[in-house]
Amino acid sequence: VQLQASGGGLVQAGGSLRLSCAVSGLTFSSYGMGWFRQAPGKEREFVAAINWSGDSTYYADSVKGRFTISRDNAKNTVYLQMNSLKSEDTAVYYCAAALSPTHNIRPYGYWGQGTQVTVSS
Repeated sequence: VQLQASGGGLVQAGGSLRLSCAVSGLTFSSYGMGWFRQAPGKEREFVAAINWSGDSTYYADSVKGRFTISRDNAKNTVYLQMNSLKSEDTAVYYCAAALSPTHNIRPYGYWGQGTQVTVSS
């Protein structure tokens, strides 16, 4: 199983980035997907999740209204559109797969390698 996250980079505050996570080695359409992030010196935290079909999404309060999670089951890919970025969004962002996605880390059995997002103020 491989989860390949991409799309991170350096952006000014107020800007946008779109993260992608390409998944292989599992039946993508059977899994919910989540995005988590980890800033230096902090614990990994939940950002957003989406169920297998894409008709249910969940967001951390800190990103609600600014970030949008989506998926394309034909491409085995999940996305995270990030708008109105703030300096506090700076972190390594990880995608993960779970049969029953939640805001908790525990159900996620498969993880990507992470992509760095840096927001300059």
